[in-house]
Amino acid sequence: MSDPEISVVMPCYNAAPHLPATLASVQAQTWRRWELIIVDDGSTDETPAILAAAAEEDARIRVARVRNGGPSRARNLGALGLARGGIIAFLDADDLCRPHRLERLAQRFAARPDCAAFYGRVRFFRTDPDRPDTTSMIRRHPLDASVLLGENPVCTTSNLAIRRDVLRRIGGFDERLVHHEDVDLLLRLVAAEACIEGIDEVLVDYRTCDGGLSADLEAMRLGWRQTLEHAAKRAPIDRATGRRAEAIHLRYLARRALRMQSDPRLARRLALQGLRRSPRAFFDIPRRGALTLGGSLLAPLLPAGLRRRLFA
Repeated sequence: MSDPEISVVMPCYNAAPHLPATLASVQAQTWRRWELIIVDDGSTDETPAILAAAAEEDARIRVARVRNGGPSRARNLGALGLARGGIIAFLDADDLCRPHRLERLAQRFAARPDCAAFYGRVRFFRTDPDRPDTTSMIRRHPLDASVLLGENPVCTTSNLAIRRDVLRRIGGFDERLVHHEDVDLLLRLVAAEACIEGIDEVLVDYRTCDGGLSADLEAMRLGWRQTLEHAAKRAPIDRATGRRAEAIHLRYLARRALRMQSDPRLARRLALQGLRRSPRAFFDIPRRGALTLGGSLLAPLLPAGLRRRLFA
């Protein structure tokens, strides 16, 4: 096999239920010059057997098994230690690539040699990717710290592709971080004045659920504060910018709380905290701010299913 142009890097931990679909989404790519590097982060379910069978059947799939050390360490090992492609496209083990994702990325990286990273739009789904709850939008203007610290338009590491030499130059992922490690990486790219550009097409399907790492709202907020502290050490962030970003982040957490099977009072608390941080930032998208505040105040009266549909 000739050297791949794109290395898809996937950290993997106890992902057996969704792994076959994720593997199939990579194998169905219209772009053929790829390899899939999977770092099994100490799985204890059927994941190792599924990966061994996949690697046996497809020479483009390479698997490394390590002791559990978290997704950032696994991504760094895959991207900086094992990958051969000049472009790294990340993918988590329960998400799906759209069939044209790698082709679009290859085209854009070739057309924009000055650009370090690209991201696309994301469809969020629970059971059927063709019936998504919502779809993200790309940002037309350059990404900056206040945007990334508020509501990150890249949305998920699965939606990020970056030149391997640039990733190496900025040091890869911070392995100390459990939450917002992708935001921390993007902030370092912005600080280095690297170009990060959006592609206005859906490239990734993101599987949502009430459990899992991203559903732990308090831990997410703590991770956000750690990310802010790290960013402030690299480049000063004035108090007003920090408050605006935190207001938007709290609004985001309130919306997640409304979608989840959580105590409805949590959404109200998060929304009111965001409103106090910066009313202007909380309502920077008026409809979103108004729906979040109204929904959080009415949450105890709304059935969980209705909350989920309204705030998808």
